[in-house]
Amino acid sequence: MSASARHPTPAARLLALVAALLACGLFFAFGSWQVQRLGWKLALIERVEQRVHAPAVAAPGPAQWPRLNAADDEYRHVQATGTWRHEAETLVQASTELGAGFWVLTPLRRADGSLVLVNRGFVPPAQRAPADHAALGQDERATVSGLLRITEPGGGFLRRNDAAAERWYSRDVPAIAAARHLQNVAPYFIDAEAPPRGAAASAASAWPVGGLTVVSFHNNHLVYAVTWYTLALMAGWAAWRVFRDAPSRRADGLPGVDRN
Repeated sequence: MSASARHPTPAARLLALVAALLACGLFFAFGSWQVQRLGWKLALIERVEQRVHAPAVAAPGPAQWPRLNAADDEYRHVQATGTWRHEAETLVQASTELGAGFWVLTPLRRADGSLVLVNRGFVPPAQRAPADHAALGQDERATVSGLLRITEPGGGFLRRNDAAAERWYSRDVPAIAAARHLQNVAPYFIDAEAPPRGAAASAASAWPVGGLTVVSFHNNHLVYAVTWYTLALMAGWAAWRVFRDAPSRRADGLPGVDRN
């Protein structure tokens, strides 16, 4: 085998060096982006924690609806007072710490005539009938405290909502409002919190169970950043090896190098 076959040409070494440097720069940029994402995620978690534990404020009314967004309003601790529209409730499939079952979403009509969907809580399949989860009269007034949640359009993972068949996999506020022929509905829903400890509850009113909202954010950005920086370091080491080996090979008298 010839020497030129055993060793890369200067052009090949230059190409390898450029590729390694580009890879190093790209991996470093990805790592830095993940560091930025980590800072954003930690700030988001802090903001949400403050919202969740803040005193309840009045749920946004129609004048505020156009300005609502997930970044500024999701998980705000809110309160609303009105009368239940139990005849228009919707059951949405749920999986909770209590098992599989349904969320009970019931419209609450406020004094200004607007409606807000309230996720009153979880019921197991055996309690899905309105009579089994304390669906009281039309004129029942209630004050509900809970977390403001942004609508969940479309459906669940690989399962789309089917209003005609009454199969709901996500709390899609506009779709539910359309299926129930509701007007002037808030573009969010409220996850009702659990009743105060010690509150009297009969067997008939034990369902639905509120306060099961899971406030959790995936935060793997630090792992991703370390991974990208490690790859950048490896690419940088490869570039250094290519650069370091080139002079020694010329000194060894490889073809194309003048040894005089």
